[in-house]
Amino acid sequence: MASIFTRIVNGEIPAYKVAEDENYLAFLDVFPTAKGHTLVIPKKEVDYLFDLDDETYAGLQMFAKKVAVGLKKAVPCIKVGVMVLGLEVRHAHIHLVPMQSEKDLLQFSDKTKFPPEEMEALAKLISENIK
Repeated sequence: MASIFTRIVNGEIPAYKVAEDENYLAFLDVFPTAKGHTLVIPKKEVDYLFDLDDETYAGLQMFAKKVAVGLKKAVPCIKVGVMVLGLEVRHAHIHLVPMQSEKDLLQFSDKTKFPPEEMEALAKLISENIK
């Protein structure tokens, strides 16, 4: 069975997309730890980040960097934190979290929810800030 992320890639499940190319996709986490929390994935379904082939792994990191730059412009923060975490979705992914303090990453289990209209506006704003 395809992962939830593969289903998002295939258009079976909606997502608040912020960036996409032929190999990678970035979208807002629907249960973010901070406003702007974004997930970056390869479109190819591979369970574990370090099982990606070198080209896909390097491409994912470069794509995440581009998204992080736009994210920082769109969501005022000190830095954008990067975390590889998550056992529940068997699809490699990187978390990008706008940080005001280290607790934004260290208290990762503290999730929140924003209204759909705020998520749509935020996804658009981040997308507009990615070059």
